[in-house]
Amino acid sequence: SLRTILSNIEDDKRLILVTAHRRENFGEPLQRIIVALLQLAKREDIHIVYPVHPNPNINKPIKELLLNQSNISVVEPLDYLTFTHLMKQSYLILTDSGGIQEEAPGLGIPVLVLRKVTERTEAVEQGTAIMVGTDTEKIVKSVTLLLDNKPSYKAMIKSVNPFGDGNASQRIVSILLDQT
Repeated sequence: SLRTILSNIEDDKRLILVTAHRRENFGEPLQRIIVALLQLAKREDIHIVYPVHPNPNINKPIKELLLNQSNISVVEPLDYLTFTHLMKQSYLILTDSGGIQEEAPGLGIPVLVLRKVTERTEAVEQGTAIMVGTDTEKIVKSVTLLLDNKPSYKAMIKSVNPFGDGNASQRIVSILLDQT
């Protein structure tokens, strides 16, 4: 449960949520992501949570290399509601998921995209997401910048959500009520 996950994280640590499951990241790209996470986990001010995909191409290397790290929690896949709550608790998100690239800006959470290209170019153009790919050094540098440079972090969280402001349902109801 979310409560269990969060209870294992010290209050003064910033949470970094990681998801990587795309076929293009199997093998060497995933190894580079893992090395970056191991380097980042040396920091005392963060805790990484990785809900690991059940695919053995992802699951096996993640569990082999990250499972017993003190600043990393490798957890089983989460249901949507729990995952969304975890996203909201996060300081930033590292992901190769298109859906997360769309949802995180609505929660005000910066996204670092673990891909060479994305179909969600709006997020990158608007500044709510940054393409970092799977290069270990670029991942570490980008995360470190957002952790240590408040203006860079604030610029991302203050960027306009390119996927809407979350108020569409209220506008629709208002229009429908005006028509009655």
